[in-house]
Order: sequence, then structure tokens, then C-alpha cells
Amino acid sequence: QVQLVESGGGLVQAGGSLRLSCAASGRTVSIYVLSWFRQVPGKEREFVTGISWNGRSTLYADSVKGRFTISRDNAKNTVYLQMNSLKVEDTAVYYCAARLRTTVVTTPQLYDYWGQGTQVTVSS
Repeated sequence: QVQLVESGGGLVQAGGSLRLSCAASGRTVSIYVLSWFRQVPGKEREFVTGISWNGRSTLYADSVKGRFTISRDNAKNTVYLQMNSLKVEDTAVYYCAARLRTTVVTTPQLYDYWGQGTQVTVSS
């Protein structure tokens, strides 16, 4: 089992920045792909970004490229999401997810573990 706990969400003005963290515990998390998804009410969960177990491979949704950066510290079992130049449309609940595979994928059904989510609200 893997437990994931997100933190760092909050309210920020458009153009501002936030840094989300996801602390993992349980099985050897360092071998997992770790990704961030987001969801707004009435819509499907959307892939934001993901990172391979060794940090050498990352994938970003087009909507966040150039603004968001994912990173991980396997010594701390933590993955981070640095969000800059935030837009109102980035408002969502952000979820951390883990996948016991080597490839970052965008399909939420292919992830094995999920955190409880953290709310990010961007005001205009």
C-alpha cells in the first residue's frame, strides 16, 4: 500500500504562484511514477503532469507547459508541483497519484494510488 498526502493548496490571485507537495509513504515509492491531476465539479479528472521514478522523464499537459514544473525528491518520498503564472482556469482540486510502472501516462484509471486532494483557487 502507498499513502499519498497533498499539501500547499490555497487561494492566490491570477499571475501568482503556489507550490504543492505530495508526501508518500508505504511501499518503496521511489520506484513509482508520480503524477498530478486536477478536477473541477462536473468534469472528468484531468492529467496535469507526471514524472518517472528517476526524474529523467516528465510529461506536461499543453495547458500548463511553461508555467508548471514537477520535481521529486526520492530521499524525502515527496513530489512537488511548482505552479507559476496561475490563471483562473487553473482553479481545481489537485490530486497526487502513483503508478507502479516506468511510463508516465495521462489516463487516471491506470494509476494505483491517490491522495485526498488539495484545493487550488485562483481569483481574478
